[in-house]
Amino acid sequence: MDALTGIALASLAGWLWLLLGQGFFWRTDVRLPARRVPREWPQVCVVVPARDEAEVLPRSLPSLLAQDYPGPAEVFLVDDGSSDGTGELARALAERHGGLPLTVSSPGEPPAGWTGKLWAVRHGIGLARARAPRYLLLTDADIAHEPGSLRELVAAAETGDFDLVSQMARLRVASVWERLVVPAFVYFFAQLYPFRWIGERGSRTAAAAGGCVLLRTEAADRARVPDSFRQAVIDDVSLAKAVKHTGGHIWLGLADRVDSVRPYPRLHDLWRMVSRSAYAQLRHNPLLLAGTVAGLALVYLVPPAGLVAGIATASAGTAVAGGLAWLVMAGTYVPMLRYYRQPLWLAPLLPFTALLYLLMTVDSAVQHYRGRGAAWKGRTYARPDAAAAETAPEQH
Repeated sequence: MDALTGIALASLAGWLWLLLGQGFFWRTDVRLPARRVPREWPQVCVVVPARDEAEVLPRSLPSLLAQDYPGPAEVFLVDDGSSDGTGELARALAERHGGLPLTVSSPGEPPAGWTGKLWAVRHGIGLARARAPRYLLLTDADIAHEPGSLRELVAAAETGDFDLVSQMARLRVASVWERLVVPAFVYFFAQLYPFRWIGERGSRTAAAAGGCVLLRTEAADRARVPDSFRQAVIDDVSLAKAVKHTGGHIWLGLADRVDSVRPYPRLHDLWRMVSRSAYAQLRHNPLLLAGTVAGLALVYLVPPAGLVAGIATASAGTAVAGGLAWLVMAGTYVPMLRYYRQPLWLAPLLPFTALLYLLMTVDSAVQHYRGRGAAWKGRTYARPDAAAAETAPEQH
């Protein structure tokens, strides 16, 4: 057996393992678990961190204010140093649409060692504590909720005794690049963090989707949210880990009634979304970066390359192994395309999309070493150990 055939067979073996041994990550039927109407609807406070969100706020904030929730609920929008009138617009939208009570506040610039979003979340949770809510709904300013979303989230948490219930909002898919990249983004996330494993008690897998997180206040206190991960760029995963590591029962699945309204029309927009945090996901470790690049190449690029090379060299083994691996890959992608209501002919293009993600990940590392890593809306965050070193003198 030549080297090309061996590599193609290794890729095929990898896909067979992913198909059956990675928590059936490719299935899209993990939706809100069974729920029943609670005897009493508990109080909920909604915390919305917002920085320069005037473009999307008219499509998201009214959906929160209009929640059809039978119990007491209130919205706290935290204006994180916006320069586009986000806070003023939020007040105007509340006056125009009515609905749930809205409080708009600003915590000022975050101190060293904090990301802006988590500093805003901390401020919002602090305001919410005065109401003594049983639950906090942490949601982003670009997320729209259908009227019964909050009711369904609370019912699921109460029925399943969950400390955290998170839904991955359905992202916008309109432009050509969004069609190519967005469904794959969720597919890759589920591959890293299989939803079925997240909801299992005793499982070490933990993740959440920051756009929609219903969090029991008691669990937030126990996990010291968000102080215990105040430097995290990938804050939703850090939040889920903090809750689970302190004994919390968490759940994550795909959303039916929660949608992102933020557009990513150009490849540049999507590139920035991924590259700003990709290297942070790898803990800024060059060895993990090298392993990730090699793994992506073996799993996603070898199958089509093996098929083409096998045909070109008349190597039936290489062609068959590469073709079968590509077929399994495309088949596992079909459910996600159906969830996003996209044409199935996009499934064989997944290797091309994976190549884009590989390049985005490498670019994320390059930007990090140039001092421009984790840049978002005018702020650039150092890696956690560097931030800790900067704040150390202040702590003595």
